[in-house]
Amino acid sequence: MPLTWFPASRLLWVRVAAVLFTCTAFSVAAHGAVLPHGGMADWCIFCWAFSFACSLLVLLVEQCSLQPRIPVSWSNFPITVACYASLLCLSASIIFPVFFLKNQNAYGEVRDHRIASTVFSCLATVAYMVEVSLSKARPGEVAGYMATAPGLMKVCQTFVACVIFILVSDPVSYDHHAALKWCMAVYCICFILSMAVVVLCVGECTGCLPIPFSKFLSAYGLLAVIMYLTATILWPVFQFDKKYGRRGDSKVIAVAVLTALNFLLYLADLAYSARLVFVSG
Repeated sequence: MPLTWFPASRLLWVRVAAVLFTCTAFSVAAHGAVLPHGGMADWCIFCWAFSFACSLLVLLVEQCSLQPRIPVSWSNFPITVACYASLLCLSASIIFPVFFLKNQNAYGEVRDHRIASTVFSCLATVAYMVEVSLSKARPGEVAGYMATAPGLMKVCQTFVACVIFILVSDPVSYDHHAALKWCMAVYCICFILSMAVVVLCVGECTGCLPIPFSKFLSAYGLLAVIMYLTATILWPVFQFDKKYGRRGDSKVIAVAVLTALNFLLYLADLAYSARLVFVSG
């Protein structure tokens, strides 16, 4: 008699693989990698543990058919989790070997544990990327907003903004000129609005807005593009120009690159949102 509780679908087994890979990554790191407390070690452990917990929740809810009892949009929640988890595991897959394998005096079992955590982190990243690829909306398919290209870009925008916050806060690199404070305001405002869109979609609250959701997205997208354009110009000018007594270090350069990346993401997002308004109109 065939088992029906675990249907043999590619998406199911990809999620199972992601759960196993993330669980193994943080378990091995916590057990024998001898990591220091705080800093990047805690960040990597958080990335794996958070991804594992959220993926396990999605897996259990779907296999127990509890979607009607969960107060979120199930057409948006799983792919949002998968997209954030892929970015978190990708960051951990880069950070962990750079900080705890390269130029480190780790030998024997400690080094083996760190290598194993890195390998399973990379495997988890691939698994989550495959899950996003399987779950995203296809042309002509009716799906939740977070399964579309603009929805996935919202996740990327908020994640990039979080990385920028980390880079500019230690040490603080935006407090010596008003233009740089404006850049920080741009990062904060756009992050809050993008995260609000994600929360509205996952919580099925888009109907609470006083204007149509598509028009809200276009208006916010245009505002974000203009604001990020100013930050893309002002940040390198006031950080790298000798006239202002600054020389860019690696973190400042990384912020400039990530600012330009987010500007391109918001520009592409605006193009999708504008097309949505004109097509539906």
